[in-house]
Amino acid sequence: MPSSAVTMATRVAAPNRRQQHAVRALAGAAFAGGAGPAALAQSPFMTGATALQTNILAWLTPIAVILVMVLGAMAMANRMSWGWCLAAILGIAIAFGAPQIVTWVRGMFGV
Repeated sequence: MPSSAVTMATRVAAPNRRQQHAVRALAGAAFAGGAGPAALAQSPFMTGATALQTNILAWLTPIAVILVMVLGAMAMANRMSWGWCLAAILGIAIAFGAPQIVTWVRGMFGV
């Protein structure tokens, strides 16, 4: 094989620096542009976190109802410290208001 053919094949196979920089810039722009809010909303982490939150709330709803019934019965029998009642109310408010609390805190810090 003549040396000019080898040189020509090497030049075709190996792109110059400008081409490499252009390809890297285009690849970087494609990756950076794809990581917007739409991509984050479709991420597997957010899907799993949303499913976990839904399952926890599904389990917590009947537990909270039973807790309120038990606290009412204990208050009726005068066998309860009111600290337990306030703690239960605060816990239920935090558990069911968690998405709104997170949105509020994120809004305060601009996240």
